[in-house]
Amino acid sequence: MKRPRVFLADDHSLLLEAFSNLLESKYDVVGTATDGRKMLAKVAKLLPDVVVLDINMPNLNGFDAGEKLKKKYPDMKLVFLTVNEDPDMVTEAFRIGANGYLLKNSAASELFQAIEVVLDSGNYVTPQIAKGMISSFIKNPGGQKKHKSLSLRQREVLQLLAEGKTMKQVASILCITPRTVAFHKYQIMEDLDIKTNSALIQYAVKHGLVA
Repeated sequence: MKRPRVFLADDHSLLLEAFSNLLESKYDVVGTATDGRKMLAKVAKLLPDVVVLDINMPNLNGFDAGEKLKKKYPDMKLVFLTVNEDPDMVTEAFRIGANGYLLKNSAASELFQAIEVVLDSGNYVTPQIAKGMISSFIKNPGGQKKHKSLSLRQREVLQLLAEGKTMKQVASILCITPRTVAFHKYQIMEDLDIKTNSALIQYAVKHGLVA
């Protein structure tokens, strides 16, 4: 019987090696990547059944990379493996099409189960997170008031700027002009009512675009 094909993405190479060794007994680990853009390029060639990815990755975070994957490959399974227990992050993950969400500290005992569940067309959430989501909803059933949502391109620009890249470097990575980068930055600050660069970086960190 053909073994399921799994791809791993995390910005820590030691964790990639550990998770790869963990999964190889049952799955074909077809590739790994340490940032979101490398992940997209490799996945396009390898076409795995499941992508296990972190949220905080350089150049393109897991949310935006995952959203791009699900738009192009809707049947591909996404399992977020992260340290972030914020219920809002879990909600965002499933909004962009995730099939599973679990914590790194429980990966040894839950990762196999999560992959099996999503391969069987189910959804998986670490039990302790699920309890937190229920508690958060009870306390605030209307949810948190959020800023006007940014477009995928705006989030890409914001992440790269928050990582310390210059407008010229951002333009090169995204294949756009520096003037377009400046326009996106201005529009982001207008939409979010942010006045300073430091506040812009704080926003990016708070919303999981950078670690």
